[in-house]
Amino acid sequence: MLLGISSCTNEYISDGRQVCFEQEVLPLIVSTCAREGCHNPATREKDYDLTQFNDILKMVEPGSYRKSELYKVITNPFSPMPPKPYDRLSKEQITTISLWIEQGAVNAVCMAEACDTSFVSYSGIVKPILDLYCNGCHAGPRPQGGVDYNSFNGVRTTVDDGSLISSIIRDGNTVNMPKNGNKLPDCKIQQIKKWVQDGAKNN
Repeated sequence: MLLGISSCTNEYISDGRQVCFEQEVLPLIVSTCAREGCHNPATREKDYDLTQFNDILKMVEPGSYRKSELYKVITNPFSPMPPKPYDRLSKEQITTISLWIEQGAVNAVCMAEACDTSFVSYSGIVKPILDLYCNGCHAGPRPQGGVDYNSFNGVRTTVDDGSLISSIIRDGNTVNMPKNGNKLPDCKIQQIKKWVQDGAKNN
C-alpha cells in the first residue's frame, strides 16, 4: 500500500541547496523504488512506473513536500518504502527528494560541471556514484543478480570480470545498467573508467 503516515520529526529542507531532478532525484528513485517486482515498467506495482517523471509527479504536491504522497511513504515510521528487507532511505536521500519537491518538482537537467578525472578515488568519487545509481539493487540484504556491492570486494569482482564497465557504457555484452534507468552521465562514466585504468584501488 502506497499511502502512509507522515513523519515530521525531522526537517528535510534546511540546507537550501538547489536539487536537479535528472542528476539527483531520478537515479535515486529508480535505484530504490523501481526494483524487480516494484514500481518499474514491467511490474507497475500499484500502477506506478517510477522510472517516469509523470508517474513520479502523481505522488508529488509541488511546493509542499509534507503534503506529497512520495514523502509520506518514504518517511512512514511503521512501514516505510522501500519495504523490508531493503534499507529505508537515509536522511540525506530524503532531504534530496524533499528539497526537489519544495522547489517545485521540476523536470530539469542542471548544467554539467567540469569533469575532473585527474585523481579518481574509490571513497571520494566512485563509491558515491555507485551508492546513487547502483546500490539500491546491488547492496543491502538481498543484492540482485548476484552482484553484491555491500563491500569493496564485491565491486572489485565486477571490475575484474569486466561487467562494471560493460554495463555502464552499454556495449551490448552485459545487461545495461542502471536497469530501468538512464545511462550514467558521461563524466561519471569517465571517472569510473579512469579509476579502473588506475588499478581500481580501494582508496
